[in-house]
Amino acid sequence: MRETKYWTWFMAAGLLILALLGLHMVVMHLGSLTHLFAAHPDQPSVAQANSQARDASLFFTLSYVVLLGAGLFHGLYGLRVVVFELSLKPAAEKALSALLLVVGLGLFGLGTYAAFAAHGRAAGASPAVASVAGASLAGRS
Repeated sequence: MRETKYWTWFMAAGLLILALLGLHMVVMHLGSLTHLFAAHPDQPSVAQANSQARDASLFFTLSYVVLLGAGLFHGLYGLRVVVFELSLKPAAEKALSALLLVVGLGLFGLGTYAAFAAHGRAAGASPAVASVAGASLAGRS
């Protein structure tokens, strides 16, 4: 029953990735035609002004975090299933599952931090918040 639940989440994550990457493709790669979410339609969608406007939007920040979580779960669970096909010993399967969980949570934490740091910086957070949240982005000015 447990594997069925994980497989269902795996499929749901795939559908979520399809929807969010579809939005990404429309906004980023068809932006010059659609001008969706373009704060400055006269500039390319990858221009710094449009990128910062998307970073300032809580919708895009949250969609980045959801896409990150769905992508990590889908990819790491898929890797786990493929490796388990090798008929590993139960102890090795447990160790691999724990390793993938730690790696996934670490990458999710790092990506979430980066998304919210960019959001805080683009949204014009107070200098104290921006310095704490955007410390890793300080060199990008």
